[in-house]
Amino acid sequence: MTRPLSAFTAAGRFWRGNLHTHSTRSDGVLAPEEVCRRYRAEGYDFLALTDHFVGMWGYPIVDTVPFRTEGFTTILGAELHSGAMANGELWHVLAVGLPPDFAPSNSPDFVPRADQETAAQIAERAVAAGAFVAIAHPQWSGLTLADARSVTAAHAVEIYNHGCATGCDRADGFAIADLLLTEGRRLSMIATDDAHFSEPDHFGGWVMVKAERNEPEALLAALKRGDFYSSQGPELRDVRIEGDRVVVESSAVSSVIVQGWGTGAKGVHGHSMTRTEVPLARLLNSPWLRVTVIDAAGKRAWSNPFWREVDGGNPRT
Repeated sequence: MTRPLSAFTAAGRFWRGNLHTHSTRSDGVLAPEEVCRRYRAEGYDFLALTDHFVGMWGYPIVDTVPFRTEGFTTILGAELHSGAMANGELWHVLAVGLPPDFAPSNSPDFVPRADQETAAQIAERAVAAGAFVAIAHPQWSGLTLADARSVTAAHAVEIYNHGCATGCDRADGFAIADLLLTEGRRLSMIATDDAHFSEPDHFGGWVMVKAERNEPEALLAALKRGDFYSSQGPELRDVRIEGDRVVVESSAVSSVIVQGWGTGAKGVHGHSMTRTEVPLARLLNSPWLRVTVIDAAGKRAWSNPFWREVDGGNPRT
């Protein structure tokens, strides 16, 4: 039995949003009001301004409520920092939906301190406070699998970070996400900008969230349920299993790829495909599957993982 992806069956419509953004309240170059204006002007429905939650900038959770308008909303958040990764550098944990009075950790700057909370602890606090929490830019951070395993409260992994793509060509989080999925973690996947506006790091990756209202509470609930997909441009309209195939309905694309654990993957390629059937035979009996579509310009969209019952849960060829 396969539980259908609720993003395509839930009530409501898709809303486009960016979950990772910076302003002059930390190391961005634009004021919060201008950041919000630009995302609104570019057709986004919502934005989370997530400035760095460290003491050198006063532990900001920026009040973006005054910048909401008819048709555009904001969600309060921050990029949290506490504890050292295996490489000795400070953790980055994305938290969207924080209360304005979320208590700071002992993180005066970007140097880890021995008496800080761990990343796992600050993530747990953020989730308890109502936030949607994601492990930020694993490749850029140099994150190990052991690092990622430790943050058990996270809802998601940042699988594409546009700022890391344009700034250092380290945009990827799929390796970490796929390994966690294979270990049984029920995680979702987000694409973001991580925009600072100091380079072309904006309007390159976003989430499409299925909710009945473009309001913070409804969007957060949908994010926590996994009712969204991520994109650089293409649209996903349905992803489902029919018999021995995955059926993907989308805007016009040239490749549709279904991935599973280990080396399990199968791609179908063509021209202007809008309904694509991908056979499951090469998916190695994977209990989880996810979908990537690629359009003629090389832009991608990604489904969240979905789960199915398999024969004993063991991979096979």
